[in-house]
Amino acid sequence: MQSMLEKQENLKYMFLSTEWSGCKYATQPKGIAAYNTIVSQSFWTNLSFCVEVFKPLVKLLRLVDGDLRPSMGFIYGQIKDAKKEVITICKDVKETYNPIMYIVDSRIKDRLDGPLHLTGYLLNPYYYYRDDEAKNDSNCMGAFITCVEAFFPDDFQIQNVVSNIELHKYKAMKGIFSKKLAISGRIKNNDDFNPVAWWSNYGSEAPNLQKMTMKILGLTTSSSGCERNWSTFEGIHTKKRNRLDSERLNDLVYVKFNSKLLNKNKKLKENCDPLLANDARMAQEWIVDGGDDDESEGSTITCNETNISNDPIRELDEDDFLSEDEEPFFNDDHMFGDIHNERW
Repeated sequence: MQSMLEKQENLKYMFLSTEWSGCKYATQPKGIAAYNTIVSQSFWTNLSFCVEVFKPLVKLLRLVDGDLRPSMGFIYGQIKDAKKEVITICKDVKETYNPIMYIVDSRIKDRLDGPLHLTGYLLNPYYYYRDDEAKNDSNCMGAFITCVEAFFPDDFQIQNVVSNIELHKYKAMKGIFSKKLAISGRIKNNDDFNPVAWWSNYGSEAPNLQKMTMKILGLTTSSSGCERNWSTFEGIHTKKRNRLDSERLNDLVYVKFNSKLLNKNKKLKENCDPLLANDARMAQEWIVDGGDDDESEGSTITCNETNISNDPIRELDEDDFLSEDEEPFFNDDHMFGDIHNERW
């Protein structure tokens, strides 16, 4: 969209040129619709508005995939900042920003508002001392207690110290937390600010809380898992395969994927989860062309004493392909969701 905005004048000139007037598409319905779109000022106004709304959201995605510093302590705070920017862009008109907020909130729910996200937001000194939002967010304290119970299980005494003594020092800015150097080190959220380093320097008077906080704020995040799923299933949802029965397709994915996991797990020298190891990418290679080249003999999984490799997938002729105007057997969302759930 930003590229189209940059080429706005050239696009208008193209549709107003003599070459376009002499083109056969100029008199066809699609050509007329394209012409009316390009010369419409409302189209460009709305396009510019969309780009402005997406900017803070793209900034959030870049933060998630950034490699300058661990991002767990910034995600929830950045979401709040992105919402404020969107509301400002919408000039504080509820009828304009409410639909956008609904979409954003639906994506965040149960994904980016977990105990670690909220606790990271609470214990990030930049956000906590910047304003009263983190202090007044009731969800943050509940998430914090959840994390304390998980970090110090079956030790109520330490849980009590962390929650009622050490956290109070942090919130009330007592002791070393009140030093000018500590205050100066968390005022600006620039590339030099690292909340883990800040806690390492100034959290010594709250040792248990310091230990827990540094582990949480040191967590990294990434959108590569989502991208990996899309790129992987793109290989299986081809024109020939998208007319397979959905139940049969799910069974094939479930058996084959877990077969690869078992084989890869045997090859790993260390006892670790192949989905979390460096070989996680290889666990899904079977879906794309050439993915089975490295599979050793005797690795076929049997199910109910029937060799799955002896049950071939029916290949379709070109005449059986779906045209662009035909309705697909089932949509991408249905297939993606079912496969994802079956696999796990």
